[in-house]
Amino acid sequence: MTPPNLEILAYEDSSLGPLCLRRRELLSEPGTMVTEVTLNHEFLMSSYNTDSERAISNQSIEIHGGSQLKTLVGGFGLGYTAWELLRHANVATVEVIEYLPQVLDWLQAELIPLAPELKNAEHLQLTSGDIYQRLLSEPVEKYDLIVIDVDHSPSDQLGEEEHEFYTTKGLTAAKQHLSNSGVLAVWSYAESSEFSKALEKTFETIHLQPITTFNSLVNQEQTDWLFFGVK
Repeated sequence: MTPPNLEILAYEDSSLGPLCLRRRELLSEPGTMVTEVTLNHEFLMSSYNTDSERAISNQSIEIHGGSQLKTLVGGFGLGYTAWELLRHANVATVEVIEYLPQVLDWLQAELIPLAPELKNAEHLQLTSGDIYQRLLSEPVEKYDLIVIDVDHSPSDQLGEEEHEFYTTKGLTAAKQHLSNSGVLAVWSYAESSEFSKALEKTFETIHLQPITTFNSLVNQEQTDWLFFGVK
C-alpha cells in the first residue's frame, strides 16, 4: 500500500510537551487533506470535523441574543471557534488568549487552513497567555461571551494538575468577567456531572448541548458536549 501523503508542518517542544502540526491525506478519502495537532504524541484536534467548535460559538450567540457582542476565547487551536464568532454580524470584537505561543506562530506563518481569513480579520485580537489566570484574577473589563476550548474535558485536562477553574470557586471568579446576561461556554469531549453541578451552583441558568456527528475516520458516531452558564 502506498504510504499516505504526510507532511510535518511544525514540531517543537512546549511547556505541555512535544507539539506537532501535521498535514496528511486521508486513506479513507483519497484526495482529502486534513491538518491535525498532537500534544505529547496524543491526538488533540483536526480540521476534518469542526462541527462542535463552530457550534459552541453559534450557540453562545443564540443564547445571549444581543448585538455588538464583546467576546473572549480561551484557546486558539486551529482557529475555528474564533472564526465562527468573527463571521457573525452580532459580534463586535473577538479576543483570543492562547497558552502556547507556538500555536500563534503557526497562524503568522500561514500553516493552518484559516490563516488568510484570520490574518485579515479586523476585529480579532490575539494574546499569548493563560486564560485561566485571566479569569481567576480581578476583572479589568467585561465580556458578553466567554468561550473556553482548552482541555479535553473538565476531568481530562492538558496540565498535570486539576484546574480550579472547573470548580464552583473558579466559576464564581470567571463569572465576574461577564457583563449582565453574559454567557460562559465550555467545550468538552465528554459529559461531566461534577462540572454541571458546579455550573448550577454558580449561574442563574445553564444549558448542556450534545453535538453528535459521524466520524468516518473511525466509522462511528462521536458526541462532544457544550456547557453554557448564563449570568
